[in-house]
Amino acid sequence: MTFDRTVPAPYVPATSRYEGMEYRTVGRSGLKLPAISLGLWHNFGDDKPMATQRQIIHRAFDRGVTHFDLANNYGPPAGSAESNFGRILREDLKSHRDELIISSKAGWNMWSGPYGFGGSRKYLMSSLDQSLERLGLDYVDIFYHHRPDPDTPLEETLYALRDIVNSGKALYVGISSYGPELTAEAAEFMAEEGCPLLIHQPSYSIVNRWVEEPGEDEESLLESAVDNGLGVIAFSPLAQGLLTDRYLKGVPADSRAAAGKSLSEGMLSQENLAMVSQLNDIASERGQTLAQMALAWVLRKQGEFGEQTVASALVGASSVAQLDENLAALDNLEFSEAELAAIDDAASDAGINIWAGATRSKIHDEKN
Repeated sequence: MTFDRTVPAPYVPATSRYEGMEYRTVGRSGLKLPAISLGLWHNFGDDKPMATQRQIIHRAFDRGVTHFDLANNYGPPAGSAESNFGRILREDLKSHRDELIISSKAGWNMWSGPYGFGGSRKYLMSSLDQSLERLGLDYVDIFYHHRPDPDTPLEETLYALRDIVNSGKALYVGISSYGPELTAEAAEFMAEEGCPLLIHQPSYSIVNRWVEEPGEDEESLLESAVDNGLGVIAFSPLAQGLLTDRYLKGVPADSRAAAGKSLSEGMLSQENLAMVSQLNDIASERGQTLAQMALAWVLRKQGEFGEQTVASALVGASSVAQLDENLAALDNLEFSEAELAAIDDAASDAGINIWAGATRSKIHDEKN
Protein backbone atom coordinates (compact mmCIF):
# COMPACT_ATOMS: atom_id res chain seq x y z
CA MET A 1 0.00 0.00 0.00
CA THR A 2 1.26 3.45 -0.90
CA PHE A 3 0.38 6.77 0.60
CA ASP A 4 0.32 10.17 -1.05
CA ARG A 5 2.47 12.34 1.18
CA THR A 6 2.32 15.37 -1.12
CA VAL A 7 1.99 18.59 0.87
CA PRO A 8 0.45 21.55 -0.98
CA ALA A 9 2.95 24.28 -1.67
CA PRO A 10 2.56 27.24 0.68
CA TYR A 11 0.68 30.18 -0.75
CA VAL A 12 2.90 32.95 -2.06
CA PRO A 13 1.00 36.11 -3.12
CA ALA A 14 1.62 37.51 -6.58
CA THR A 15 4.32 40.16 -6.58
CA SER A 16 2.25 42.18 -9.07
CA ARG A 17 -0.83 42.27 -6.85
CA TYR A 18 -0.97 46.05 -6.50
CA GLU A 19 -0.39 46.91 -10.14
CA GLY A 20 -3.90 46.48 -11.53
CA MET A 21 -6.14 47.65 -8.70
CA GLU A 22 -7.50 51.15 -8.12
CA TYR A 23 -7.54 52.30 -4.49
CA ARG A 24 -9.91 55.03 -3.35
CA THR A 25 -9.80 57.18 -0.24
CA VAL A 26 -12.64 56.56 2.19
CA GLY A 27 -14.36 59.79 3.22
CA ARG A 28 -12.29 62.25 5.24
CA SER A 29 -9.72 59.68 6.35
CA GLY A 30 -6.34 58.31 5.41
CA LEU A 31 -7.70 54.86 4.61
CA LYS A 32 -7.94 53.58 1.05
CA LEU A 33 -10.00 50.64 -0.13
CA PRO A 34 -9.79 48.70 -3.38
CA ALA A 35 -12.49 49.79 -5.81
CA ILE A 36 -13.85 46.26 -5.57
CA SER A 37 -13.87 44.45 -2.22
CA LEU A 38 -14.72 40.83 -1.52
CA GLY A 39 -17.82 40.19 0.57
CA LEU A 40 -18.17 36.86 2.37
CA TRP A 41 -21.94 37.05 2.89
CA HIS A 42 -22.50 33.93 0.76
CA ASN A 43 -20.14 31.16 -0.44
CA PHE A 44 -17.89 31.07 2.64
CA GLY A 45 -19.99 29.07 5.08
CA ASP A 46 -19.73 25.40 5.92
CA ASP A 47 -21.90 24.55 2.92
CA LYS A 48 -19.04 25.36 0.52
CA PRO A 49 -15.76 23.46 0.05
CA MET A 50 -12.84 24.94 1.93
CA ALA A 51 -10.60 24.42 -1.10
CA THR A 52 -12.86 26.65 -3.21
CA GLN A 53 -12.98 29.33 -0.53
CA ARG A 54 -9.21 29.28 -0.29
CA GLN A 55 -8.79 29.59 -4.06
CA ILE A 56 -11.12 32.61 -4.21
CA ILE A 57 -9.40 34.42 -1.35
CA HIS A 58 -5.94 33.71 -2.77
CA ARG A 59 -7.01 34.98 -6.19
CA ALA A 60 -8.60 38.08 -4.70
CA PHE A 61 -5.41 39.04 -2.86
CA ASP A 62 -3.32 38.25 -5.94
CA ARG A 63 -5.50 40.75 -7.85
CA GLY A 64 -5.08 43.53 -5.28
CA VAL A 65 -8.28 42.99 -3.30
CA THR A 66 -7.12 43.90 0.18
CA HIS A 67 -10.53 44.29 1.83
CA PHE A 68 -12.48 41.27 3.05
CA ASP A 69 -15.92 42.04 4.45
CA LEU A 70 -17.64 39.82 7.01
CA ALA A 71 -20.35 39.91 9.66
CA ASN A 72 -21.11 37.87 12.75
CA ASN A 73 -24.03 36.07 11.08
CA TYR A 74 -22.46 35.18 7.73
CA GLY A 75 -22.50 31.48 6.93
CA PRO A 76 -24.35 29.16 7.03
CA PRO A 77 -24.34 28.45 9.87
CA ALA A 78 -23.99 31.90 11.42
CA GLY A 79 -20.39 32.54 12.36
CA SER A 80 -18.89 29.97 9.98
CA ALA A 81 -17.71 32.53 7.40
CA GLU A 82 -15.59 34.22 10.07
CA SER A 83 -14.25 30.86 11.26
CA ASN A 84 -13.41 29.73 7.73
CA PHE A 85 -11.79 33.02 6.78
CA GLY A 86 -9.90 32.98 10.07
CA ARG A 87 -8.47 29.58 9.19
CA ILE A 88 -7.32 30.75 5.75
CA LEU A 89 -5.90 33.90 7.28
CA ARG A 90 -3.98 31.91 9.89
CA GLU A 91 -2.67 29.29 7.45
CA ASP A 92 -1.97 31.41 4.38
CA LEU A 93 -2.06 35.15 5.05
CA LYS A 94 -0.84 35.66 8.59
CA SER A 95 2.39 37.33 7.51
CA HIS A 96 0.38 39.73 5.33
CA ARG A 97 -2.04 40.94 8.03
CA ASP A 98 -0.89 44.54 7.74
CA GLU A 99 -1.73 44.53 4.01
CA LEU A 100 -5.34 43.57 4.71
CA ILE A 101 -8.49 45.40 5.71
CA ILE A 102 -10.78 43.00 7.56
CA SER A 103 -14.24 44.17 8.57
CA SER A 104 -17.08 42.69 10.56
CA LYS A 105 -20.49 43.76 11.80
CA ALA A 106 -23.20 43.14 14.36
CA GLY A 107 -26.84 44.16 14.43
CA TRP A 108 -28.98 41.41 12.95
CA ASN A 109 -30.03 38.21 14.74
CA MET A 110 -27.07 36.17 15.92
CA TRP A 111 -28.00 34.13 19.00
CA SER A 112 -31.09 33.32 21.06
CA GLY A 113 -32.45 35.59 23.73
CA PRO A 114 -32.76 39.35 24.11
CA TYR A 115 -29.02 40.09 23.80
CA GLY A 116 -28.33 38.64 20.35
CA PHE A 117 -29.84 41.39 18.20
CA GLY A 118 -29.89 45.17 17.85
CA GLY A 119 -27.57 47.93 18.92
CA SER A 120 -27.14 47.58 22.66
CA ARG A 121 -23.72 47.88 24.24
CA LYS A 122 -24.14 44.33 25.54
CA TYR A 123 -24.74 42.89 22.08
CA LEU A 124 -22.17 44.85 20.12
CA MET A 125 -19.27 44.23 22.48
CA SER A 126 -20.12 40.57 23.07
CA SER A 127 -20.53 39.96 19.36
CA LEU A 128 -17.23 41.60 18.46
CA ASP A 129 -15.40 39.50 21.06
CA GLN A 130 -16.92 36.37 19.51
CA SER A 131 -16.00 37.54 15.99
CA LEU A 132 -12.40 38.17 17.00
CA GLU A 133 -12.18 34.70 18.50
CA ARG A 134 -13.53 33.09 15.32
CA LEU A 135 -11.20 35.16 13.15
CA GLY A 136 -8.20 34.56 15.41
CA LEU A 137 -7.47 38.29 15.54
CA ASP A 138 -6.81 40.91 18.20
CA TYR A 139 -8.62 43.57 16.18
CA VAL A 140 -10.60 44.18 13.01
CA ASP A 141 -9.88 47.14 10.80
CA ILE A 142 -13.54 48.21 10.50
CA PHE A 143 -16.46 47.31 12.76
CA TYR A 144 -19.99 48.28 11.73
CA HIS A 145 -23.33 48.57 13.41
CA HIS A 146 -25.18 46.46 10.86
CA ARG A 147 -28.61 48.14 11.01
CA PRO A 148 -30.53 50.79 12.97
CA ASP A 149 -32.14 49.56 16.18
CA PRO A 150 -35.39 51.36 17.10
CA ASP A 151 -35.30 49.92 20.63
CA THR A 152 -31.87 51.19 21.64
CA PRO A 153 -30.95 54.86 22.15
CA LEU A 154 -28.62 55.95 19.39
CA GLU A 155 -26.14 57.32 21.89
CA GLU A 156 -25.78 53.89 23.55
CA THR A 157 -24.87 52.30 20.23
CA LEU A 158 -22.43 55.09 19.39
CA TYR A 159 -20.78 55.09 22.81
CA ALA A 160 -20.19 51.36 22.31
CA LEU A 161 -18.58 51.99 18.92
CA ARG A 162 -16.41 54.73 20.41
CA ASP A 163 -15.27 52.47 23.23
CA ILE A 164 -14.56 49.63 20.83
CA VAL A 165 -12.08 51.87 19.01
CA ASN A 166 -10.63 53.07 22.31
CA SER A 167 -10.14 49.45 23.38
CA GLY A 168 -8.10 48.72 20.26
CA LYS A 169 -10.49 46.01 19.04
CA ALA A 170 -11.29 48.01 15.89
CA LEU A 171 -9.32 50.70 14.10
CA TYR A 172 -12.37 52.34 12.53
CA VAL A 173 -16.14 52.10 12.93
CA GLY A 174 -19.03 52.53 10.55
CA ILE A 175 -22.74 52.01 10.05
CA SER A 176 -24.90 50.12 7.57
CA SER A 177 -28.43 50.68 6.25
CA TYR A 178 -28.91 53.92 8.21
CA GLY A 179 -31.00 56.55 6.43
CA PRO A 180 -29.59 60.01 5.68
CA GLU A 181 -31.07 61.71 8.74
CA LEU A 182 -29.84 59.12 11.23
CA THR A 183 -26.46 59.04 9.48
CA ALA A 184 -26.07 62.80 9.97
CA GLU A 185 -27.04 62.58 13.65
CA ALA A 186 -24.69 59.67 14.28
CA ALA A 187 -21.81 61.36 12.48
CA GLU A 188 -22.23 64.60 14.41
CA PHE A 189 -22.35 62.72 17.71
CA MET A 190 -19.23 60.69 16.96
CA ALA A 191 -17.29 63.72 15.73
CA GLU A 192 -17.96 65.39 19.07
CA GLU A 193 -16.67 62.25 20.81
CA GLY A 194 -13.42 62.41 18.84
CA CYS A 195 -14.12 59.13 17.08
CA PRO A 196 -15.43 59.97 13.60
CA LEU A 197 -17.50 57.45 11.70
CA LEU A 198 -15.43 56.23 8.77
CA ILE A 199 -17.88 54.62 6.42
CA HIS A 200 -21.47 53.79 5.52
CA GLN A 201 -22.40 50.49 3.87
CA PRO A 202 -25.78 50.67 2.08
CA SER A 203 -27.35 48.47 -0.56
CA TYR A 204 -27.04 50.21 -3.93
CA SER A 205 -27.47 49.15 -7.52
CA ILE A 206 -28.93 50.22 -10.86
CA VAL A 207 -32.30 48.85 -9.74
CA ASN A 208 -32.09 49.91 -6.07
CA ARG A 209 -31.23 53.61 -5.88
CA TRP A 210 -32.59 54.59 -2.50
CA VAL A 211 -29.26 56.18 -1.54
CA GLU A 212 -29.78 58.81 -4.26
CA GLU A 213 -33.27 59.80 -3.11
CA PRO A 214 -33.91 62.75 -0.75
CA GLY A 215 -34.95 61.84 2.77
CA GLU A 216 -37.16 63.75 5.18
CA ASP A 217 -34.53 66.49 5.43
CA GLU A 218 -34.28 66.75 1.59
CA GLU A 219 -30.80 65.25 1.61
CA SER A 220 -29.89 61.91 0.07
CA LEU A 221 -27.75 59.34 1.84
CA LEU A 222 -24.90 59.96 -0.61
CA GLU A 223 -25.06 63.68 0.18
CA SER A 224 -25.32 63.05 3.93
CA ALA A 225 -22.28 60.81 3.85
CA VAL A 226 -20.21 63.40 1.96
CA ASP A 227 -21.33 66.27 4.18
CA ASN A 228 -20.37 64.31 7.30
CA GLY A 229 -17.07 62.89 6.11
CA LEU A 230 -18.10 59.28 5.60
CA GLY A 231 -17.08 57.16 2.65
CA VAL A 232 -19.63 54.84 1.03
CA ILE A 233 -19.10 51.17 0.21
CA ALA A 234 -21.99 49.66 -1.73
CA PHE A 235 -23.22 46.17 -1.00
CA SER A 236 -25.37 44.11 -3.36
CA PRO A 237 -24.34 46.16 -6.43
CA LEU A 238 -25.49 43.20 -8.56
CA ALA A 239 -28.93 43.29 -6.90
CA GLN A 240 -28.52 39.88 -5.23
CA GLY A 241 -27.60 38.40 -8.61
CA LEU A 242 -30.46 39.90 -10.61
CA LEU A 243 -28.00 42.11 -12.53
CA THR A 244 -26.19 39.16 -14.09
CA ASP A 245 -26.97 36.93 -17.01
CA ARG A 246 -28.00 34.06 -14.72
CA TYR A 247 -31.73 34.63 -14.95
CA LEU A 248 -32.18 35.65 -18.56
CA LYS A 249 -33.24 32.11 -19.48
CA GLY A 250 -34.90 30.94 -16.27
CA VAL A 251 -33.85 30.07 -12.72
CA PRO A 252 -30.78 27.78 -12.59
CA ALA A 253 -30.98 25.02 -10.00
CA ASP A 254 -27.74 26.16 -8.35
CA SER A 255 -28.65 29.86 -8.24
CA ARG A 256 -29.20 32.10 -5.25
CA ALA A 257 -32.87 32.47 -6.18
CA ALA A 258 -33.37 28.70 -6.28
CA ALA A 259 -31.75 28.44 -2.84
CA GLY A 260 -33.85 31.29 -1.43
CA LYS A 261 -30.77 33.30 -0.48
CA SER A 262 -31.84 36.97 -0.47
CA LEU A 263 -33.32 36.79 -3.99
CA SER A 264 -36.69 35.11 -4.05
CA GLU A 265 -38.25 33.79 -7.22
CA GLY A 266 -40.98 36.38 -6.66
CA MET A 267 -38.41 39.09 -7.41
CA LEU A 268 -37.87 37.52 -10.84
CA SER A 269 -41.07 38.97 -12.28
CA GLN A 270 -41.57 39.27 -16.00
CA GLU A 271 -41.17 43.04 -15.65
CA ASN A 272 -37.85 42.66 -13.84
CA LEU A 273 -36.54 40.10 -16.31
CA ALA A 274 -37.54 42.29 -19.26
CA MET A 275 -35.68 45.18 -17.62
CA VAL A 276 -32.62 43.00 -17.07
CA SER A 277 -32.70 41.98 -20.72
CA GLN A 278 -32.66 45.63 -21.84
CA LEU A 279 -29.79 46.41 -19.49
CA ASN A 280 -27.94 43.37 -20.79
CA ASP A 281 -28.21 44.77 -24.32
CA ILE A 282 -26.69 48.08 -23.18
CA ALA A 283 -23.85 46.22 -21.48
CA SER A 284 -23.17 44.23 -24.64
CA GLU A 285 -22.88 47.45 -26.62
CA ARG A 286 -20.27 48.62 -24.11
CA GLY A 287 -18.32 45.37 -24.49
CA GLN A 288 -19.14 44.31 -20.94
CA THR A 289 -21.20 41.65 -19.26
CA LEU A 290 -24.25 42.90 -17.38
CA ALA A 291 -22.50 42.29 -14.08
CA GLN A 292 -19.47 44.30 -15.18
CA MET A 293 -21.62 47.22 -16.29
CA ALA A 294 -23.60 47.12 -13.04
CA LEU A 295 -20.40 47.33 -11.00
CA ALA A 296 -18.98 50.07 -13.20
CA TRP A 297 -22.21 52.05 -12.83
CA VAL A 298 -22.05 51.95 -9.02
CA LEU A 299 -18.40 53.02 -9.14
CA ARG A 300 -18.94 55.82 -11.67
CA LYS A 301 -17.92 59.35 -10.76
CA GLN A 302 -20.81 61.20 -9.09
CA GLY A 303 -21.26 64.76 -7.93
CA GLU A 304 -19.87 67.90 -9.48
CA PHE A 305 -16.41 67.23 -8.07
CA GLY A 306 -16.81 63.50 -7.53
CA GLU A 307 -17.61 63.82 -3.83
CA GLN A 308 -20.52 61.39 -3.99
CA THR A 309 -18.51 58.71 -5.78
CA VAL A 310 -18.66 55.30 -4.09
CA ALA A 311 -15.32 54.30 -2.57
CA SER A 312 -15.74 50.57 -3.10
CA ALA A 313 -18.26 48.00 -4.30
CA LEU A 314 -18.68 44.72 -2.46
CA VAL A 315 -18.94 41.61 -4.60
CA GLY A 316 -19.40 37.99 -3.71
CA ALA A 317 -17.89 35.13 -5.68
CA SER A 318 -18.61 31.43 -5.89
CA SER A 319 -15.58 30.73 -8.09
CA VAL A 320 -12.30 32.24 -9.22
CA ALA A 321 -13.77 32.71 -12.70
CA GLN A 322 -16.67 34.75 -11.31
CA LEU A 323 -14.31 36.88 -9.26
CA ASP A 324 -12.15 37.57 -12.31
CA GLU A 325 -15.21 38.53 -14.36
CA ASN A 326 -16.27 41.02 -11.71
CA LEU A 327 -12.80 42.52 -11.39
CA ALA A 328 -12.74 43.07 -15.16
CA ALA A 329 -15.41 45.75 -14.60
CA LEU A 330 -12.54 48.04 -13.59
CA ASP A 331 -11.30 48.05 -17.18
CA ASN A 332 -14.09 50.45 -18.14
CA LEU A 333 -15.67 52.72 -15.53
CA GLU A 334 -16.52 55.53 -17.95
CA PHE A 335 -20.04 56.17 -19.23
CA SER A 336 -21.20 58.50 -21.93
CA GLU A 337 -24.22 60.69 -21.27
CA ALA A 338 -26.13 58.61 -23.83
CA GLU A 339 -25.28 55.38 -22.01
CA LEU A 340 -26.36 56.76 -18.64
CA ALA A 341 -29.61 58.01 -20.20
CA ALA A 342 -30.25 54.61 -21.78
CA ILE A 343 -29.68 52.88 -18.43
CA ASP A 344 -32.06 55.30 -16.71
CA ASP A 345 -34.70 54.71 -19.37
CA ALA A 346 -34.42 50.92 -19.04
CA ALA A 347 -34.13 50.67 -15.26
CA SER A 348 -36.73 50.97 -12.54
CA ASP A 349 -36.92 49.96 -8.90
CA ALA A 350 -36.94 46.16 -8.83
CA GLY A 351 -38.40 45.83 -5.34
CA ILE A 352 -35.36 43.97 -4.05
CA ASN A 353 -34.31 46.23 -1.16
CA ILE A 354 -34.99 43.73 1.61
CA TRP A 355 -33.21 46.02 4.09
CA ALA A 356 -35.62 48.96 3.63
CA GLY A 357 -37.62 48.04 6.72
CA ALA A 358 -34.50 48.23 8.88
CA THR A 359 -33.67 51.66 7.47
CA ARG A 360 -37.20 52.95 8.06
CA SER A 361 -37.33 51.53 11.58
CA LYS A 362 -35.38 54.52 12.89
CA ILE A 363 -35.32 57.74 10.89
CA HIS A 364 -34.27 60.07 13.69
CA ASP A 365 -32.92 59.55 17.17
CA GLU A 366 -35.79 59.57 19.69
CA LYS A 367 -34.48 62.65 21.50
CA ASN A 368 -34.91 64.62 18.26
